[in-house]
Amino acid sequence: MNTKEQVINGCEKGKIKKRIVLIVLLSIIVLMIIGWWAFCVKMYNDNFNISADSYVPLMLRVEDFDGLEYTEYSFPSDKGQMLAGYLYSAGENQHGIVVISHGFGGGGHNSYMDVADYFAKNGYYVFGYDATAMDKSEGDGLGGVPQGVIDLDYAISFVESNHDIPDLPIVLFGHSWGGYCVSAVLNYHPEVQAVIECSGFNRSSDMFESGGKSQAGSVIYTMTPFIRIHECFKYGKYATNTAMDGFNSSDANIMIVHSADDDVIGIEYGLDKYYEKYKDDSRFTFIRFKGRGHNGIFNDPDNTYKDEFNAEFDTWLETLDYDYNAEENKERFIKDKANYITENIDHERWSHRLDEDLFARFLVFYEQSVR
Repeated sequence: MNTKEQVINGCEKGKIKKRIVLIVLLSIIVLMIIGWWAFCVKMYNDNFNISADSYVPLMLRVEDFDGLEYTEYSFPSDKGQMLAGYLYSAGENQHGIVVISHGFGGGGHNSYMDVADYFAKNGYYVFGYDATAMDKSEGDGLGGVPQGVIDLDYAISFVESNHDIPDLPIVLFGHSWGGYCVSAVLNYHPEVQAVIECSGFNRSSDMFESGGKSQAGSVIYTMTPFIRIHECFKYGKYATNTAMDGFNSSDANIMIVHSADDDVIGIEYGLDKYYEKYKDDSRFTFIRFKGRGHNGIFNDPDNTYKDEFNAEFDTWLETLDYDYNAEENKERFIKDKANYITENIDHERWSHRLDEDLFARFLVFYEQSVR
């Protein structure tokens, strides 16, 4: 073999080695991406593919609301899972139906029974329901955030098609996850005449991103793209349609309520984003609080019963003769805690903590919207 052939063979071998190195590096990168994707999906499922029941000792009870009555229904969602629905009423001369979409993690609609009571006593039927795998609704797990839009879509269609429910204008009320749902569902129900969105967000992945920032910091932004891909594969159009898409698909009047100190769904994911685009649109009304947080957004800030009860509970904790944080005492403490709450809570005071001045504004907003 002459020198020229040796040079050529050496070059070819060099090229082959470079190709092998490149293929190995690309394979490692692909495996790392796949691994990170799988990790992101696992984190998502751990947090959102859950079932949840309302905490019985703190559940709101129909009997604590004078004159409130309800009829229980069962209706199917997208996979045939049966959802529990409840039509609330109090009095006569109803001129609309408020459909409530509840928040995430605390069970079904029960935490919003005081909201149902307020609107029911002020001229509306109220339809509340438990989302997939929540309280009395079927499902091994929720699956993901867009399932809330799907369930609300089916709930509205059920209300509109059920001959036992009067044919009246429909308005929506949603908080947190439910706030996102009542907005995004407008993509499928432009006939809805008004929406009140409290502490919500624009895109389904926002819930994962906003909630995860406190734990993962800036790393959460590297996870969000994979969450969006996962949701798109699993839910299709329900994952891609945003709240703002819903606003643009509808002529409904929209009221946005959010608190600047919300540490669950940051206001930058909701009101601030919407205000920037719609502040000059007469369809939109914005209420921006400073110190109401997330779960207390529509409670009366001057009502101190929750703080009083929590202080009494803390005093009771000090009387326990065992370490309630110890793993071996976990089951014992769960039972003792439930017994204490059941025996000591004042359900009348616990059930009536709404900011009625705020809800009077909600009522006017609905009244001006229903045609």
